[in-house]
Amino acid sequence: MARIASLLVVSLTSAACLPASVARAQRSAAGPLVVVSDEPGDRLVLLSASTGQLAGTIPVGGRPRGMALSPDGKRIYVALGKDDAVGVVDLASRHVVKRLTVGKDPEQVAVDPGGKTVYVSNEEIAMATAVDVASRRRRFTSPVGKEPEGVAVAPDGRKVYVTGESDSSVTVLDAATGRRLTTLTVGARPRFVVFTRNGTLAYVSAENGGTVSEIDARRDSLIATIVVGDRTTKPTGMALSPDEKTLYLANGRSNEVAIIDLATRVTTATIPIGERPWGVALSQDGRTLYTANGRSGSISVVDVAARRVTSTFTVGGRPYTVLLVP
Repeated sequence: MARIASLLVVSLTSAACLPASVARAQRSAAGPLVVVSDEPGDRLVLLSASTGQLAGTIPVGGRPRGMALSPDGKRIYVALGKDDAVGVVDLASRHVVKRLTVGKDPEQVAVDPGGKTVYVSNEEIAMATAVDVASRRRRFTSPVGKEPEGVAVAPDGRKVYVTGESDSSVTVLDAATGRRLTTLTVGARPRFVVFTRNGTLAYVSAENGGTVSEIDARRDSLIATIVVGDRTTKPTGMALSPDEKTLYLANGRSNEVAIIDLATRVTTATIPIGERPWGVALSQDGRTLYTANGRSGSISVVDVAARRVTSTFTVGGRPYTVLLVP
């Protein structure tokens, strides 16, 4: 591990000394990137998805947490909790090119399918805010559950789901107006939300409840509750397999990833990874899972077929979210 960390530092130092044209060529040849938000470091860390080689760091502002990739894959939106803003990162130049004022204490961020609007959960004030990306104008600020965390836009762009940690809720908002459509009760301390591609189902992880709620996203009604382990594993980040038959779930307390068969709603395997995993991301082919391990300051690379960690990359700080850029 020490050798990997040393190589990463050397790589970044060397890259900084190269002419701009050479550095750009290296970036374009790097292939898919793993992007990690480092909360106390006020930065994003970029790694090569294939080698783990450090591809750079981007200062973004105070307390970066949730991230979302624009539909065209050219920009990253990152929630900046201390700055009450969303930083817009241009991946070509690797700079923050815009800051959107989104209200107090944004935790997570989502972008609509057209890439025109960003949505955030404002934890401290129990609100959700929508902002037009082009004009920077606020479209709405709506009350949601207590201490909102997760936020996700339905694939058709019509609804937004926002989780409320302190009241075990999911608030469903009209994405255009912010009008509350309904509120669902889920497991204790709900965190993340993920939709299926066709928008018929949504899954919500409940950290303290030790469950995943399966929701009919067309009718906004609870279908089933999936119990994870002995309910003490603190489930958080989630990723769906490309065929949407399997859910990969980070279990923070037990330092593992759980593999859940969605047909039977049963955990079929667990994989030990780094300490306190939080966000997860799955490769497009569904073969490789990446986990942000907050307490160990690392990224675990998991071969999901072999059900084992193949690499661990040290990034330092406290990784919160991990995002894959194709």
